[in-house]
Amino acid sequence: MEKIWVLLLAILIFLVFAFLLWKLTSGDIKKEYGTKMWNQWPSRLYYWQGVVLYGVGLTLITMLLLKWGNVLTL
Repeated sequence: MEKIWVLLLAILIFLVFAFLLWKLTSGDIKKEYGTKMWNQWPSRLYYWQGVVLYGVGLTLITMLLLKWGNVLTL
């Protein structure tokens, strides 16, 4: 049962980081690409790939810090 809570915590942390990255970067990226380029799917694909990869990385670092600080026990 405890592993389910750890998994849910990791998913929640990922969603929070992905949301924060989206809110902080979406406006600047849309301005940089322009409306015409932003409406094409490759531009959005690269953007969302970056958001997912940064979200996974930040989630991994956060989970490792929580484990290192003995907040998480498996």
